Amino acid sequence: MSFTKLRKEIKIKDVWEARKQISSIICRTPVIQSTILSELISRNVYLKLENVHEVGAFKVRGAANKILSLGEEERKRGVTTYSTGNHGMAVAYVAKKLGIDAVVCISNRVPKAKVDSLKRLGAQIEIVGDSQDAAGVHCYQLEKDKGLTVIEPFDDPYVIAGQGTIGLELLEDLPNLTDVIVPLSGGGLLSGIGLTLKSMDRNIRVTGVSMEKSAVMYESLKACKPIMMEESETLADSLLGGIGLDNQYTFQMVQKYMNDVVLISEEKIAYSMGFMMDKHRMILEGAAATGIAAVLDGKIPHQKGDVAVIISGQNVDLSVLPTIIQKYLYKK
Repeated sequence: MSFTKLRKEIKIKDVWEARKQISSIICRTPVIQSTILSELISRNVYLKLENVHEVGAFKVRGAANKILSLGEEERKRGVTTYSTGNHGMAVAYVAKKLGIDAVVCISNRVPKAKVDSLKRLGAQIEIVGDSQDAAGVHCYQLEKDKGLTVIEPFDDPYVIAGQGTIGLELLEDLPNLTDVIVPLSGGGLLSGIGLTLKSMDRNIRVTGVSMEKSAVMYESLKACKPIMMEESETLADSLLGGIGLDNQYTFQMVQKYMNDVVLISEEKIAYSMGFMMDKHRMILEGAAATGIAAVLDGKIPHQKGDVAVIISGQNVDLSVLPTIIQKYLYKK
């Protein structure tokens, strides 16, 4: 798979090539039916468990596809990235497997659980500022000063194609699929899945879900251009971060492939995390619970066909769980 530095259209063949390229590192993830959610909306609701990857999040697909595309000299110089946590862990994991040095730039908002995982994966960690954008500036300075290759967290053709492999698996596992609910931040996940699904069946609806606080892609779509926003405290910390004022791919792809977007309150994110612990005995990070919240809140149009919710990750700081459980039990 080859892309020039100029913006170009990403096609379904790139997703198929990504699937082949990452097969040595990435395992197919399971799809399970949620009986309780299915009964709630009188449709089959399935959970696509991207939380079962070794790094606990879908990000490893895109990171693997990008890093595996690098030439020998690029690998020798090493890689760097900026992240709210999960992408950094994915880059560190893939780099370690391939024997490549990695520097991960994060802000001081990244939860301790993710920082600990980054350390365990052997990456060099550099903590800069209060936002992913600040970490990104430092990351590009490392590229300039040390010749490291930046592994973009979302706005990159290889990363988008890698995330799109989730869509291929959904189409194979769920032939009656009509709705897919995708956590939305920088848009790499939704762009890849949306491209894949719409290339095969334009009638499949793609709904993006984000938190109410600092939903940069949502606000950018409203403004009809990429904007910057200050980050806020949220349970869905994986969805924080800007989309880049010079966004090359995901802004336009989200515009093209997303049918609807739903914003989820902190209260409903917390309840949905508690719901998944109670009903499915599954610990999810806040970002992953946004899709569950959309179903519980009746935000998915009632029509025929199967619904798939992307369970994007499980890397939650355990210190928040007692509060989550108490809030859930109180509301139950």
